[in-house]
Amino acid sequence: MKLERMSVLALGCSVSLASAVFAATPETPDAAQLAAMSARLAPVEIRVDLASLPGNERAALGYLVEAAQVIDALFLRQRSPAAPAQLLALAGDDSALGRARLAYFTLNKGPWSELDHDRPFIPGAAVKPGGANFYPLDATREEIDAWMRTLQGAEHAAATGFFTTIRRTPDGKLTAVPYSMEYQGQLAELARLLREAAALTKQPTLKTFLDKRAAAFLSNDYYASDLAWMELDASIEPTIGPYEVYEDEWFNYKAAFEAFIAVTDASETAQLARFGKELQGLENRLPIDPKYRRAKLGGLAPIRVVNVVVSAGDGNHGIQTAAFNLPNDERVVAAKGSKRVMLKNFQQAKFEKVLQPIAAIALAPADRPLVAFEPFFTHILMHELMHGLGPQTITVDGRATTVRQELKELNGTLEEAKADISGLWALQKLMDKGVIDKRQERSMYVTFLASAFRTLRFGLNESHAKGMALQVNYLLDHGAIQVGEDGRFTLDLPKTKKAVTGLTHDIMTLQARGDYAGAKALLAREVVIRPEVQRVLDQLDGVPIDIAPHFVTAAELLRSIE
Repeated sequence: MKLERMSVLALGCSVSLASAVFAATPETPDAAQLAAMSARLAPVEIRVDLASLPGNERAALGYLVEAAQVIDALFLRQRSPAAPAQLLALAGDDSALGRARLAYFTLNKGPWSELDHDRPFIPGAAVKPGGANFYPLDATREEIDAWMRTLQGAEHAAATGFFTTIRRTPDGKLTAVPYSMEYQGQLAELARLLREAAALTKQPTLKTFLDKRAAAFLSNDYYASDLAWMELDASIEPTIGPYEVYEDEWFNYKAAFEAFIAVTDASETAQLARFGKELQGLENRLPIDPKYRRAKLGGLAPIRVVNVVVSAGDGNHGIQTAAFNLPNDERVVAAKGSKRVMLKNFQQAKFEKVLQPIAAIALAPADRPLVAFEPFFTHILMHELMHGLGPQTITVDGRATTVRQELKELNGTLEEAKADISGLWALQKLMDKGVIDKRQERSMYVTFLASAFRTLRFGLNESHAKGMALQVNYLLDHGAIQVGEDGRFTLDLPKTKKAVTGLTHDIMTLQARGDYAGAKALLAREVVIRPEVQRVLDQLDGVPIDIAPHFVTAAELLRSIE
């Protein structure tokens, strides 16, 4: 799971002046409009100090950066069969408009403006397919769903699994095709690059992971390499492969390829290790029926604080990821737990470029000085930790299944809302226990409130924004969030604590029951932008929505190995 990533259906709110201009214009945007649209993502140079890495490790890192470029190309194929050709056409257009289109295409990894409800911005581009390029373009969701229901055992597992596409045979029937066949050429190149890096590194757990992940690209069996990634403890922290399912807007079944090539911040990682020790205690106290709690979590819960050298594929388009909790394979989570990776340099840039300016506009004056980086960073960590707690593998009508499979396309939104709100619940419990300084209490909640406006600006075609709309409206309904006469927002702390517990209970109970109908009704009711919220959003046009990273250190590494 990721904190901040694109997905699902456009439900609609205008998030900026550029959006309004775009929405009002039937034609595709011109160069000036594209420049305004691009400006919503503030350019940030990403430089990482590699002085502590020996020469062989820097060389290994260079091969991993090269592998990230292959991930970009592979992900483009997964989004749409037309996307690679569209990119080549734009690269050959040296006009001012062509350059503007290419720049915006690169930001979005495709011809759809993610901040404008995935509206196409180049001539001839089709509407973004809900099934991406994981399913036949001539198929419907209903056809695929009905076919999957006819399958059993291994065939059903393959069709609904993370690592297959669904294609038509010559006679028109549907069949599952392993990624290792679908993307054979690019995966062979990825395997070669990872093995080159593995041969250079002197760090045993890094070498083991790279070798096993290279083998997984060719075998289509990622289990052993996921276990090796969980055990990875090295100065270089690569996350590379098919992981998140947000691109599959039909079912949330199919994993998209991504890469985060980073170096570990050892001192920050050591400071946060204490949180991993608290997870079982938090699970034991979740505000849900005890029968839905897990008596024993997976054995490992490593936390890594890293600085990103380069991100690619599903890890670098539109809104940038701040942290993630992986793997998503429920078998690995049950056996080993999951790893939380905090992208500190990305988070710092988001805080400075986006959150602080939002707080100055959205919050009551008395609360503005309480917005701080530490509670912002800590809540993102707890968001990722809470992805690994609560219902995962469940039983519905006597059959073993998972929350993801039962909630289908609703899973991403509900899971992101769960991680946010239960993250606040958990941090409060740790403050009450003395693990975190309780003097940070109001700062934590106020920083979350400011960040709520940051997330809502992603647009309601995005799972995190939809999940945040659910949270904000629930807190408004329970008197936790209050709006002053000047339209600024503040919090009633006792009511906020009570509402946080209540919403954590409601979401996790829906997940534990695999209640698709209940989840759909909740989201239909609460995923809206209310007038008092929209009034604040309308005042944020001058504030960037997110960051656009420029990977300076990665480019230097690539030049060094040419």
